[in-house]
Amino acid sequence: MRIGVCPGSFDPVTNGHLDIFLRASKMFDLLIVAVFHNPNKKPLFTMQERVEMLNAATKHIHNIKVDSFSGLLNDYVRRQNSSFIVRGLRALSDFEYEFQRALLIKKIDPTMETIFMMTSNEYSFISSSGIKELAKFGGPITGLVPECLEESIIKRIFEKS
Repeated sequence: MRIGVCPGSFDPVTNGHLDIFLRASKMFDLLIVAVFHNPNKKPLFTMQERVEMLNAATKHIHNIKVDSFSGLLNDYVRRQNSSFIVRGLRALSDFEYEFQRALLIKKIDPTMETIFMMTSNEYSFISSSGIKELAKFGGPITGLVPECLEESIIKRIFEKS
């Protein structure tokens, strides 16, 4: 069984993320979308809320499992019986950052493979931080985030403001 792991903060999940999930799900028997606990970030949503949001947003993709983890990515991927990491890219700056991370993972675990996927053009400008900023100032996020989550994202942003 070919298993891929797509890690990220997903705070919140965007349509750009969904684009990567849908396309990557066609490459694997199982795609694990894994919410990573990053101690360097102050998330808007709890890890459990992000898992729930991802479950709601990906319920139409039948070979996706949503999970969460903390610690080293390569250890998590190995525990999932995989050696494939899927990373979405929007721009050249994403590639530089992700390429360095992939090389580091490859150094500590030579069996790991990182697959880079360019997001579709229509989503290349979308980021979770951009969504939060846009919504905070009353801008529309329709079409940028999964429709089923739009209201809860806006509500949370105004609760935190």
